[in-house]
Amino acid sequence: MKIIILGAGQVGGSLAENLANEQNDITVVDTDSDRLRELQDRIDIKTVLGRGSYPNILREAGADDADMLIAVTNSDETNMVACQVAYTLFRTPTKISRIRTGQYLKQSELFNNDAFPIDVLISPEQVVTNYISRLLQYPGALQVMDFADGRAQLVAVKAYYGGPLVGQAISELKNHLPNIDARVAAVFRRNKAIEPTGDTLIEADDEVFFVAAREHIRKVMSELRREEDSYKRVMIAGGGNIGYRLAKALEKNYQMKIIEHGMERSQFLSENLNRTVVLLGSATDKALMEEENIDSTDVFCALTNDDEVNIMSSLLAKRLGARKVITLINKAAYVDLVQGGMVDVALSPQQATIGSLLTHVRRGDVVNVHSLRRGAAEAIEAIAHGDSRSSKVIGRKIREIKLPPGTTIGAIVRGEDVIMASSEVVVETDDHVILFVMNKKHIADVERLFQVGLGFF
Repeated sequence: MKIIILGAGQVGGSLAENLANEQNDITVVDTDSDRLRELQDRIDIKTVLGRGSYPNILREAGADDADMLIAVTNSDETNMVACQVAYTLFRTPTKISRIRTGQYLKQSELFNNDAFPIDVLISPEQVVTNYISRLLQYPGALQVMDFADGRAQLVAVKAYYGGPLVGQAISELKNHLPNIDARVAAVFRRNKAIEPTGDTLIEADDEVFFVAAREHIRKVMSELRREEDSYKRVMIAGGGNIGYRLAKALEKNYQMKIIEHGMERSQFLSENLNRTVVLLGSATDKALMEEENIDSTDVFCALTNDDEVNIMSSLLAKRLGARKVITLINKAAYVDLVQGGMVDVALSPQQATIGSLLTHVRRGDVVNVHSLRRGAAEAIEAIAHGDSRSSKVIGRKIREIKLPPGTTIGAIVRGEDVIMASSEVVVETDDHVILFVMNKKHIADVERLFQVGLGFF
């Protein structure tokens, strides 16, 4: 595909890196020449210096025959105008834009071909809010991903000493949970991916990704770690867009507190949140944390826009007795440094956003893409279309499908049923197939596998 990315920030840069590795023709546009040079030194892309909403700059970037425009600059207005220009002058088929401002997002009628012709809207704040909300549903989870509208879920957990399955082979899962279908899709041990087989032993501290029907997730988690009580009390540091959205989404079901250091913003929060206690102060203030009973808090979420404040307040909260800490970190280099030590979950908004962007970039009826382990691997949901003549997967047993190296099928969602992949399962038309791709250079091969041949038409 020929793709133009506007904005060479963290999302734009990571996206360019992801897509360039998969043999796409990528052009990145930005006003910062140093950032463009740094990207070009690292990856094989074309760059254009200038403002992405200007017609002459888009033309220079190749908009005349581009398949897709992805606008992820820091300015919502630039992103919106760029999509308008691409549609009006160049008839670009797919236009994706990141929009952060709630005032725009509220007006859905703004985003159609009569106004701003944007095909896909990505709101990082909403993506992160959904991500954290899912984590809170499963105490102990490191990552929770939905497939087939939530009928199947992929969950990452850290295996602990004392978990019934720890020290045993994966094949034992069936004996421990005879009435439950689940499959271990990937194991990360000491930061290296292991392709799991039935004989793979699960060790303490392994990061285990498994897929199961939504209603069975808790049962499977209890095999890998001690079962935890549900969360009740949540404290948020930072009342910005993400903190506010999360509090708004959670206040009906949890006892919420939010710490905000700005007087004006605190006023806004107290007027717009109904059941959340708003505290004016700093999240790194030990006395305030103790006064607000941080030691009886189930989850502390550090969501300010300052990485250092997030890390320090998380370490403080953990030391003072918070049960679990989730930390928002923008600098990719910091994420691996802090995850798994005192910080339970380090969350990169860029990585979360890239997952939802990749869903729209993938070819061949791919409807869902999730980044595992900060982009080390991918989980893909693809729909099998066509028939046994036109499709490379329909009518075949899983063992007969020629999967690229390092790729496994985890499960198939057929209607309301979640079927765990075994070598004898036959893929049928309209099945949602959940695959794991450990080596991202094979993603194009997976996409081709699910493209319908000409016989279908």
